[in-house]
Amino acid sequence: MPFREINSRMVEATLAPGQRMFSQRGAMLAYTGEVSFTPNLTGGQGGIASMIGRRVAGEATPMMTVEGSGTVLFGHGGHHIQVIELAGDTLCVEADRLLAFDGALEQGTLFLGAQGGVMGMVRGQVSGQGLFTTTLRGHGAVAVMAHGGVIELPISPGRAVHVDPQAYVAHHGDVRNKLSTAIGLRDLVGRGSGEAFQLELSGSGMVYVQASEEKL
Repeated sequence: MPFREINSRMVEATLAPGQRMFSQRGAMLAYTGEVSFTPNLTGGQGGIASMIGRRVAGEATPMMTVEGSGTVLFGHGGHHIQVIELAGDTLCVEADRLLAFDGALEQGTLFLGAQGGVMGMVRGQVSGQGLFTTTLRGHGAVAVMAHGGVIELPISPGRAVHVDPQAYVAHHGDVRNKLSTAIGLRDLVGRGSGEAFQLELSGSGMVYVQASEEKL
């Protein structure tokens, strides 16, 4: 189900009987029609294994299931909203930046440490975003939140993109990530993220970056 952008901070979704979607709890601003909102323990179609992965990772962002027939307005905290359309591919997005998504999408988790080894673990400690990130796969729409708007940066072979870990929102495509740093591991103690740490994304795809480095 597509989202209709009302303005930069609000989107509208239309539900038909038999359809469902998921959103962050507290993200519903208003609705019309016969629509129900129920807490969701697994946060999507990932099932128990996906839920356990998020719990281990500390990604316990409360979600709710939205079902029925009508229209729903979504927004949260005045954050800017970016709608991303998926056509069979996979989107990786930080859980706290996920506003709402089509219930037809399959949700799971990606262990960043498996891609970056020790650097993946360091990224989790530095960015405060854990070792896992949420994945959404299939055909449907996703609404993500960001501070100060979102810019889309293409990633192509031979042209890696470096992003401040706190400015990272999401990415999709055949993308590999690792944390690059200009200082040694022994210098990490007592340091924040800063510009000394950069998330390097390479391969082929797109990365979404928020204008502000503030955490949601």
